[in-house]
This record gives sequence, C-alpha cells and structure tokens, in this order.
Amino acid sequence: MIRTSNNSGAEKDASAAAAAGEKPRAANEELAGQLDRYTTAGVVCRAEGERIRCLACGHRCLIGPGHRGVCQVRFNQNGQLRVPFGYVAGLACDPVEKKPFFHVYPGSDAFTFGMLGCDFHCSYCQNWVTSQALHESVQAPFKTISPAQIATAARRSGARLVVSSYNEPLITAEWAMAVFQQARAQDLACAFVSNGHATLEVLDYLRPWLTAYKVDLKSFNEHCYRSLGGQLKHVTQTIQRVHDLGLWLEVVTLLVPGFNDDPAELRDLAQFLAAVSRDIPWHVTAFHPDYHLTEPRPTVVSDLIGAAEIGVAAGLRFVYAGNLPGRVGEWENTRCPRCRATLIKRVGFFVRDYRVSAEGNCPECQTAIPGIWSAENALINPGDSP
Repeated sequence: MIRTSNNSGAEKDASAAAAAGEKPRAANEELAGQLDRYTTAGVVCRAEGERIRCLACGHRCLIGPGHRGVCQVRFNQNGQLRVPFGYVAGLACDPVEKKPFFHVYPGSDAFTFGMLGCDFHCSYCQNWVTSQALHESVQAPFKTISPAQIATAARRSGARLVVSSYNEPLITAEWAMAVFQQARAQDLACAFVSNGHATLEVLDYLRPWLTAYKVDLKSFNEHCYRSLGGQLKHVTQTIQRVHDLGLWLEVVTLLVPGFNDDPAELRDLAQFLAAVSRDIPWHVTAFHPDYHLTEPRPTVVSDLIGAAEIGVAAGLRFVYAGNLPGRVGEWENTRCPRCRATLIKRVGFFVRDYRVSAEGNCPECQTAIPGIWSAENALINPGDSP
C-alpha cells in the first residue's frame, strides 16, 4: 500500500498527520487503490537518491519509496514517480464565462475535463467531491478515456477551448499536457483553471500547450493560505510568471465573509495585481456555505461591489463581480477602459451583447481591449437568461 509521504519539502500544515511526523495513508484507501491502476511515469520531477522530488506544485514533495505526495495521487513506486493518467472524473461543455474567462473567446464553449485530488484542503471547497475525494469517504465515480477521445469530443461539441479544471490540474500536469497535445492538433485552444500553487518548472513544462491560465488568488494573507495548505508566495510567483510567459491571465477571488474580505487585505491584493499588469481581469465572486465551512453567511451584492470598487481604485481596468447573476449591474459587463462604452453585456455566464471588433478594439474609440478575440466566436450565447 502506498503511504502519504512525510517530507520537509511539503507544507507542514498540509495535513495534520504530516505535521505530527506520521506517515498517514490516504483516507479513502479503496479509491486510492483504484486510481493507482490509472497512472503513468511522471515527468515533472527529479530523482534525489532513492527519493523523488515532485515539481508539479509548490509543495515540492520529496517522496520516498512506497509513499505519496501531499496530493495523494502522485507516488513513488520502486523509484519511479507514478502520476494520474487515462481517466476523467468530470467532463462537460460549458460557457467559457463559467471558468471564468471573460476575455477569452467570449460567448464560446469550453470543453472541460478533470481528475481527482488536490494539493490544498480548503474547508469551503465548492468542488470538494472531486478535489477532496481521497481525503473523504465519498463515492467519486470516474471513467477511463484517452486524450484523443477528449479532443474529438471537444471538437464535436463545437467548443473553442479545452480546459483542465474541477480538481487541481497542476497535480495531473502530465495528463493535461497529453490532452492538450491532441486538442491543439484539432485547432483548439487550451487553458488551466488552477489554484496557482505552481512551480516555475511545471509552468515551463505546460507553456507550449497553454493559451490561458486562471488563478484562484484565495487571500492575500499568509496565515489564511497556510490554513488552506499552501503558501501565498507560490501563488503570487505563479501570477507573475504566467504573465511573463505571455499567457492570457485572469484572476479570481472567492469572497468569503470573515476570511478574506478585509478591505485592507483586498486593497493589497488588488495593488499587487495592478503592479503585475493593470489589464489582468480580476473576478470577485460570491461564496455560499459548503463542505466543512457552513457557518459564514453567504456573500451579498454589497460585498462584491465593495470589493470591485477597491479593485478599480487600485488601478485595475477590468474588474468583475460574479456568482450573483443579474444583481450586480455593470460589474458583469466588459467596458472600454478609455471611453467607458459597454462592449460585452452579460447576465451570469451568458453573453447578451457583443461589440468588440474581431481585432479586439472598442468600436467607439478604437482602443485595443486586452484579451483573445475572434469574430467567429463573438456570438451571443443562445442559452436562456438565468
């Protein structure tokens, strides 16, 4: 049986057992045993004696033989790092705005796939069945599939984008790259929806295949990040590196009352983003009680608008309020940063009006609007309003 590694390279507070110096097994041993059959040799790693340094996420786990990393899905088997491959636990075609990407082929669809596992343990996780399945005694169905089958299904669905999401895609980077290779061969763009707790090595590994990257910047407080199982510095470094690599970047902060909604913290967060680039779209989205965090109240409209106004005051040109469709006014829409004309009107995930030119310009003042635009995808989403 593969055991979870106790290694000083991982976050000490990533699991209570590791912090106590123990070598805990996966909580869901039955599921772990099933998933271990669907693996391949890892690439984002290096050998260090008998142990293997995993480089897929900021924990940089040093994994001994017979042990697992913090994520519990990457493990050392006889001196070889085994990593997830050949299955999905989630597969769906959604509006690209649901990811959320607001400046990537608006009005198009994103064919999204995901596996199981995460390197964080957020108490409020809203995808916890897939991300925390190995830590919980839950049924997490999955099915075998090939990268080519995913790419073909995406093309048949009419999607413009293939996205790795639902769980943390960094810990399944090798699988994502195999899918992206097939998707790019069919002229599909590729994107990550991630907690951003990355390494420079994994970002360089993925860069040739990615078009866009969404980062969850969950807080701007180190103590809060450690409570989730990570470090703030790894996420801020990811944001800077993704921008430097030339990938399209959007950032999301789920606003949790009492956890990360202090105005001073939000101001620091927004100023950091603006220092990287004022053109990074920042999405502040509404929390609802879920998983192990059921005591805080849900986020309300005034919370979102207050946070959005902080973002604008910090100099960000594109700030959005999400998860409360039709209730936040202009904060769902894309506006020209120069003349303030409304360029894309949305209700939730649905585009209701689209005025950005195929070249990505405002039709009123010809200002270039940062993003990834295409005339063929500049279509109003045919779905009904929420």
